[in-house]
Amino acid sequence: MRDARPSVEPRPLLLANARVIDPSRGADFRGDVFLAEGVVKDAAAGIASAGIPDGAELVDCKGAVVAPGLVDMRAFVGEPGFEHLETLASASHAAAAGGVTTLVCQPDTAPMVDEPAIVDFILRRARDTAVVHIHPMAAITKARKGEEMTEMGLLKAAGAVAFTDGHRSVMNARVLRRALTYARDFDALIVHHTEDSTLSGGDMNQGEFASRLGLSGVPKSAETIILERDVRLVGDARGRYHAAALTCIESLEVLARAKEAGLPITASASINHLCFNELDIAGYRTYFKLRPPLRTEDDRQALIRAIGSGLIDVVVSDHTPQDVEGKRLPFSEAEPGAAGIETLLPAALRLVHAGAVDLGTMLATLSTRPAQLLGLDAGTLRPGAPADVMVLDPDMPFVLDPASLKSRSRNTPFDGARLMGRVLRTIVAGNVVYEYA
Repeated sequence: MRDARPSVEPRPLLLANARVIDPSRGADFRGDVFLAEGVVKDAAAGIASAGIPDGAELVDCKGAVVAPGLVDMRAFVGEPGFEHLETLASASHAAAAGGVTTLVCQPDTAPMVDEPAIVDFILRRARDTAVVHIHPMAAITKARKGEEMTEMGLLKAAGAVAFTDGHRSVMNARVLRRALTYARDFDALIVHHTEDSTLSGGDMNQGEFASRLGLSGVPKSAETIILERDVRLVGDARGRYHAAALTCIESLEVLARAKEAGLPITASASINHLCFNELDIAGYRTYFKLRPPLRTEDDRQALIRAIGSGLIDVVVSDHTPQDVEGKRLPFSEAEPGAAGIETLLPAALRLVHAGAVDLGTMLATLSTRPAQLLGLDAGTLRPGAPADVMVLDPDMPFVLDPASLKSRSRNTPFDGARLMGRVLRTIVAGNVVYEYA
């Protein structure tokens, strides 16, 4: 496997003999994609048969999928402050290996991303060290305490693509309503973690299985109460709102009613909640301790159906790296979270291979839709768009060895899992930044 920092002048590249999928245009055909000068010049059938453009490198994709690079809308990157868990550089290399060309990082760093200077630091640091595009979300409230709004206008001007308090809910309804109202005036997106802090704090999903394991539970109502409240606030303020990671049937019912009412509400589901359920905790494996917790199999199946129907708009990695000391503890004492950037796509392909979701729909939730919500010029192969592209063999099998991951942290629930689907190349702004060999 080879990684490379982008060169200044990308060489023209003709990706030939491919299955081209462009969710932004509903396209799925056998053809070619021509990249030059850092943009997509054309994506159509028969480009290669007309002759190789002058100076272009020809890549025979042999039927592999060529699609827009993924846009991961929810990832914790430790820098600044928690570089022992992850840096912008290490996260970007993990992203490139997973076909992610745009990574959106969360504000729960040290210092937190609640001042324009921190946004500027992340953007400058990413330009110097990262091989993919990295965009920060800024905090909704100062120090993520839920008490006082940040200067959203200045933060957006500095480069923040959305606003969130990470894994904390804004419990003060007045503060969140003001944030939604203020954000509406400059079309900013509020991304909110739906978890009532007075009901959370348990180890896993509340229910019979938690009782059998002797673990404390988090009720689904901890999620739905906040989501119900937020829907009311959106109805008042009419600001754009995105539920960060829904996990259960009851929340999907609330979401469906909100969308039917025409409210500007969208939602994500994490790949972990689409692939696992509470029964996976049976061996007390702390890699399955997540926040929000894994729910029942009925909830998992409902989330998958919501992806297929379009009720859930985005699938995220919810990348939350933890070190060995944070995970090799009794389950109730271990830190929640899983590393997931590099496994996002092959895990999502599990659902495609099972026939639960078609490939075009899944790629839309992983690329086109998050790019649209964040206002990023990504997630598309239309001519003139940035040449952020991946080449994927969706049928290549492998067993995940955590030691092979490029992330600094290896706390993956897919340790030893049989997966299918390898990224062969990742291209950012026309430069090959990852190649599988």
